[in-house]
Amino acid sequence: MADGMFQKVDCFRLAVDDLDEALIFYGEKLGHRLNWRTDDAIGLAMPQSETELVLHLGDDRGANLLVEHVDEAADAVTKAGGKILTGPFDIDVGRCAVVADPWNNVVVLLDLSKGTFETDAEGRVVGLAR
Repeated sequence: MADGMFQKVDCFRLAVDDLDEALIFYGEKLGHRLNWRTDDAIGLAMPQSETELVLHLGDDRGANLLVEHVDEAADAVTKAGGKILTGPFDIDVGRCAVVADPWNNVVVLLDLSKGTFETDAEGRVVGLAR
């Protein structure tokens, strides 16, 4: 952790009511390429970044920061004076936690300890790649 705990911005999440309409808007009309799709989320590429734009059914928004190990990162946040709001908990690709710093800025931490999405030709998630 000599250079910092946060490795990169993994994704920027946007809450939508309809995935198909959101894919038309962000994909067809605004030109973002589909990386992957599940029943409740879509990952789109941003051409000059590894960060994905993730459209999902739900009400939370904002950036997800990639860390090596979520449990250790959440513990480090609390030891530094922050707090855990939710988790850590399992997600499809690894582990996740929602934390807050001492000024109540909320940050979503995630790791890819289970792998990354593997997709078919249409972008549907068919499994995990290690």
